[in-house]
Amino acid sequence: MNVENLHLRYSSSSSLNTRSHCSVNELQFENMEMKDDNKITDMKKRPPSEFGDSGWLSNTFFMRLTARDVFGVVKYHPIPCIFATTLFFFMGVEYTLHMVPSSSPPFDLGFIATRPLHCLLDSKPALNTVLAGLNTGFVGMQMVYIVWAFLIEGRPRATIATLFMFTCRGILGYSTQLPLPEDFLGSGADFPVGNVSFFLFYSGHVAASVIASLDMKRMQRWKLSYLFDTLNVLQTVRLLSTRGHYTIDLAVGVGAGILFDSLSGKYEENKKKELLADSSDGTTNGAFHNSKLHENGEYLSVSAD
Repeated sequence: MNVENLHLRYSSSSSLNTRSHCSVNELQFENMEMKDDNKITDMKKRPPSEFGDSGWLSNTFFMRLTARDVFGVVKYHPIPCIFATTLFFFMGVEYTLHMVPSSSPPFDLGFIATRPLHCLLDSKPALNTVLAGLNTGFVGMQMVYIVWAFLIEGRPRATIATLFMFTCRGILGYSTQLPLPEDFLGSGADFPVGNVSFFLFYSGHVAASVIASLDMKRMQRWKLSYLFDTLNVLQTVRLLSTRGHYTIDLAVGVGAGILFDSLSGKYEENKKKELLADSSDGTTNGAFHNSKLHENGEYLSVSAD
């Protein structure tokens, strides 16, 4: 077999692997360009004549889909497909739901799930105080770690995220002041200490814990991050049991922690680019004590070089 024949066979084989045709409803749709792993890379644009007089519609995305493409979406993107299903499910729930009357307390599934624990803490005030004190200790652990990461290790991302988070929490918490649950179990040992007033939406306890845990994962402090995640779950159960937060406060607290950690990372990265633009030695030109920058934008130390 000569080299030219070998090349021709390889070329024809490659074209068959990267392009396919299938017939749907007696119409020929040209399939998408595929890589070896069947991932979509491009879709060929065809003239309107193949579709009669449909004009611009012939080159829209959905008109070029084949049955293989549709099944490929389900195969390679199952999570968005599940979300699409739940969208229609909750549309049905929402449009047939009996609204809670204004004279009734809010409906909260978390309160229903933790009703036995609520009854237990209600009957044992001393236990409630002990758990509140332990929870306050956990909040202290969060704050110590976040401040330590900045002042000792020179990594301000978690601190910036926490400042962003509490600022937004203050704005939202004051803008919409939710009513305190009727069966709230307060304690002088709970944070904020002293039975003072607080914003219900959203949970700063949960959000700060998420921010600290994400920072630990970035630094590969896996055991410590798993400990914080576990304590955060226990904290969530306690807050629901004491009616210290609604379920939505806690769920949004998780999202807020992730969101503000991401935003602080973008802020830090932008500042890194600005500082390095005028730097020839890889330093921050006096910012944060002229600390060295790592490739991912984290500050390695607070010592000046």
